[in-house]
Amino acid sequence: MWDIAQVTAGGSGMWRGPKGDKASENDKVEETKVAPPVEPDTKKLKLDSEESNKSGKPDGKRIRGQNKSRPHTKPTTYDEKRLCLSVLQDNRECPFGDKCHFHHDIAEYMATKPADIRESCYLHDTFGKCAFGLTCRFAKAHTTPDFKTMENAELIKACEGKTPVKNSLSKDLQNRLRKRSVSFKKSAEYLKTLSDNRDKREERGNGEMTKDVLKSIKVLNRYKQPPVKTIGPLTDVDVIKLRPCEKKQVDFQDKLYLAPLTTCGNLPFRRVCKRFGADITCGEMAMCTNLLQGQQSEWALLKRHESEDVFGVQVEGCFPDTMTRCAELINNNTDVDFVDINSGCPIDLVYKKGGGCGLMTRTRKFEQIIKGMNYVLDVPLTVKIRTGVQEKSNIAHKLIPEMKKWGVSMITLHGRSREQRYTKLADWDYITTCSKLASPVPLFGNGDILSYEDAMKARETGVSGIMIARGALIKPWIFTEIKESRHWDISSNERLDILRDFTNFGLEHWGSDTRGVEKIRTFMLEWLSFMCRYIPVGLLERVPQKINERPPYYMGRNYLESLMASQHVGDWVRISEMLLGPVPTNFNFLPKHKANAYK
Repeated sequence: MWDIAQVTAGGSGMWRGPKGDKASENDKVEETKVAPPVEPDTKKLKLDSEESNKSGKPDGKRIRGQNKSRPHTKPTTYDEKRLCLSVLQDNRECPFGDKCHFHHDIAEYMATKPADIRESCYLHDTFGKCAFGLTCRFAKAHTTPDFKTMENAELIKACEGKTPVKNSLSKDLQNRLRKRSVSFKKSAEYLKTLSDNRDKREERGNGEMTKDVLKSIKVLNRYKQPPVKTIGPLTDVDVIKLRPCEKKQVDFQDKLYLAPLTTCGNLPFRRVCKRFGADITCGEMAMCTNLLQGQQSEWALLKRHESEDVFGVQVEGCFPDTMTRCAELINNNTDVDFVDINSGCPIDLVYKKGGGCGLMTRTRKFEQIIKGMNYVLDVPLTVKIRTGVQEKSNIAHKLIPEMKKWGVSMITLHGRSREQRYTKLADWDYITTCSKLASPVPLFGNGDILSYEDAMKARETGVSGIMIARGALIKPWIFTEIKESRHWDISSNERLDILRDFTNFGLEHWGSDTRGVEKIRTFMLEWLSFMCRYIPVGLLERVPQKINERPPYYMGRNYLESLMASQHVGDWVRISEMLLGPVPTNFNFLPKHKANAYK
């Protein structure tokens, strides 16, 4: 019910007195006077009691979104003092001399270095040598008593010439991007057509251009310079862009697609999922502006492991010029099978700029982005969308027929709107409708897949394939379950082995020094905040587990199973210590994602 005070204060009509008479002339004059500016109140300090109240669910409010004020400690802070790079590189002379802040005395460094985690080094055992030498947290395995690093010549020779990870950012390309000396020829061609079309529309609107002028322009255009500077004979490849049917083809039909997961969908995690049967993998969402600036951290999201046979990258942006240039940059400098546009990201940081879900409501910009990226890419272009922005106002069914005309090779539809985020069940009836509209373009369905039974129901809707996101975080072996049509009552020891594989892949990806180890620990703890939601099949009253169901506290069949089911950060840290040794003294962690049923 509306409050009377609110209605009178916020209403746009003229205020009436108690008898219903209009306000007098004097009252009108008083209302028009502008109140003098008032200084805002000073910011009040939050009391400890208020802080403690907000840790739970005050006034019945739901915990949702991100822990934006979580403590963020960089892994570099866990090293008290590091060993100088000149010492690691065969005792070369340090260019900084006495001004260098790092250790040069090896014996002194080894005395202050934290204890080794294990007696065997995964990198040394796999590749024959460890690039981190004395700084490795497993250095005993490859260090002599006089502090020399040992190498296995046979393994080194076997690994020679192999590049297990592709798409790294070279120093040369990074410098050229920072100096803005990278040329974007195809992008410039497409963007010129956009500006020309805009000029023509403006001139047509003003009515200044006559038919004679248009004819003369057409005649002049015939005698323009060729679109490319020629040296020798001109071939079709020089002037004619690839048609959609001539682009590299990817078979998307009836595949299991691991969703691009921000934070948790890193390269080591994707390798774990590939072992369990994921068909298609995709890098984490990368901001196109950061890629164009040559940011190393953003380019790391494009890295591809050799085990990823069908791999794509996902980019986010809201302007045709930046997105087209970014697509050309990826096309010319990386090895990918497809490029995906993120048009489903619900977070405010992206949406308020017009990216993510915001693109769904800016169809003109969306069309220009898709056509521009298609113009410069030699690989298929895919799009990931949601049902819409508002909860009860679906717009995906209007967009999909348009996207078919724009040249999209595949569409992924998450069955929730931006407002819903991850609350309520995904609308698979709506996904069914959209899959019929999308035909013959393949459409993948996404939402609430946590068992092979869920996957079978999803396939009955007529979708071309299934994308799995949170289901893979909770149980990465879901791909095996779907392919073998069974429920896997996986033991706690087998789950610990999965985490051990993740640790080894992390040592290979992030490094085996203190910085690398603590980075692995952070990503593992983020993953465990999802993995703890898994309920062992042997303990379920009713099979299968549903993704929106939260169990009561329960005891596992052994200590490790109970520990893995815990919802407390301290227990997740204890699991990480089993694989990565004790945490540093100044270690602090809070999961990035909040969940309504978890503290």
